[in-house]
Amino acid sequence: MKSNLEDLIDALRCLPGVGPKSAQRMAYHLLQRDRAGALRLSRSLEAAASNIQHCSKCNNFSEQEVCGLCLSEKRDQSLLCVVEMPADLLMMEQTQCYRGMYFVLMGRLSPLDGVGAKELHFDRLLKRVQATRCEVILATNFTVEGDATAHYLATLLHSQGVKVTRIARGLPVGGELEQVDSGTLAQAILERREITL
Repeated sequence: MKSNLEDLIDALRCLPGVGPKSAQRMAYHLLQRDRAGALRLSRSLEAAASNIQHCSKCNNFSEQEVCGLCLSEKRDQSLLCVVEMPADLLMMEQTQCYRGMYFVLMGRLSPLDGVGAKELHFDRLLKRVQATRCEVILATNFTVEGDATAHYLATLLHSQGVKVTRIARGLPVGGELEQVDSGTLAQAILERREITL
């Protein structure tokens, strides 16, 4: 039978990037130096696991059935931005230039990891788009899986007569050509725009 310490170390290993040694260090730190922090962490984890669910509209994390962003009357209902994860939604919000709605996939297509369209709730996304007839902005990451997800969604949505756009990629603001990788530079050339005066 496992001891409480062994159980704690095993539990900490569920975090991404935390191996056996890191989990052991964290457990020892919490027990030796910050028992109050350990208890606070325990209560917070229990409350979050019990009270946080997925918003029925955008699939983001929420304590209510429908999150505050989806309930806001200040948001543009004619735009729906599809992102992979809640952190991507936060990054979009930090730009302060997008005022539309969202749908969070909670992942990306990855057949090798067993993640398909069903796991990413494409059916819920499709129902939402059909109900609102909005433009869909695909803001998945520029990785092999992110591009595959964007391509799959674009094909699915185009077949329904939905306007689909994809966020652009290219050079970072303030970036210098000599410091940019060739793939990023090539994409910037392919996605160039005419300068109108």
